[in-house]
Amino acid sequence: MRLIRLRLALVAVLAVAAIPPARADAYLADFPYPFPVARHDFQSQGQDLWMSYMDVAPAAPATTKPNGRTAVLLHGKNFCGATWESVIGALSRAGYRVVVPDQVGFCRSGKPRAYQFSLHQLAANTHALLAKLGVERPIVIGHSMGGMLGIRYALMYPAELSALVLVNPIGLEDWKAKGVPLATVDELYAKELKTTRASIKKYQQTVYYDGKWKPEYDRWVDMLASMYTGKGGDLVAWNQALTTDMVLSQPVVYEIDQIKAPTLLLIGMKDTTALGKDRAPPQAAKALGNYAALAPAVTARIKGASLVTFEDLGHAPQVEDGDRFNARCARAETVAADSRLWRHPVRRAMRT
Repeated sequence: MRLIRLRLALVAVLAVAAIPPARADAYLADFPYPFPVARHDFQSQGQDLWMSYMDVAPAAPATTKPNGRTAVLLHGKNFCGATWESVIGALSRAGYRVVVPDQVGFCRSGKPRAYQFSLHQLAANTHALLAKLGVERPIVIGHSMGGMLGIRYALMYPAELSALVLVNPIGLEDWKAKGVPLATVDELYAKELKTTRASIKKYQQTVYYDGKWKPEYDRWVDMLASMYTGKGGDLVAWNQALTTDMVLSQPVVYEIDQIKAPTLLLIGMKDTTALGKDRAPPQAAKALGNYAALAPAVTARIKGASLVTFEDLGHAPQVEDGDRFNARCARAETVAADSRLWRHPVRRAMRT
């Protein structure tokens, strides 16, 4: 009997060992998103594409009724819709419907081999998705590259959003004008192909989190790394190269003062993000990505805009300190959407 039990135990061990570790492919098939994911199929630039998205209904407690408003969350370049996890929950509990797309070229959405990526195109794709879902005048909340996209969306559809919230947006300076040399897509692709889990973590720890690290950040590193190392990793690298070229060659800083929507900036002041900084001359590189200086300067150029700063946080304050960020975010949307601010254009700055 003992021999039989040993044999059964050995079979069980071998069976477990035979199961390969879960690894997401180019579309994050094995990475759990916090809410159900739907798919929007459409045609763009002569090809069939899709955008994956979460559409989360208000989940307010009995004492709080749904407020009839929708928040649209736009992810950054090294992030996915899933990275908004804590923010989605907080907004939903506050009575908001929350729509969170993955942009074409990213995460669970289509990754074309040939596509003319532009912020204009991604904004148009997002606008079409929201039209399909019946979303009108949402609060658009964009982080990092999603902040650049949010700015472009606000410029393209000024009457079709109720407020704009920018969370450490990139594009607040023209990197090329400040010394970052342009690179070809082939050069960018060659660099992307060298991406590893270790390189992702090193970059994020240095640039996003002011040299600090928490174990909970590893989940988001694993999310990105798995797309590169799984099946279709070359396609991920190619789309990342194309979108890096988009971000580098399409600065939005020159049009900041044309934003008409009520705008709020939520900024982690330890952020030093600047794409291409590693290619810039040393003296130029030192001056890039200084959000402590960029944030107030940009806020002053947007009529009536408000600025909330997180003095001890970096590029992703919603990841670093979700509770504190969510408390500010929920209140900040009300501030940003308050039309009285624009009757009396007083710029307000809050620190936390």
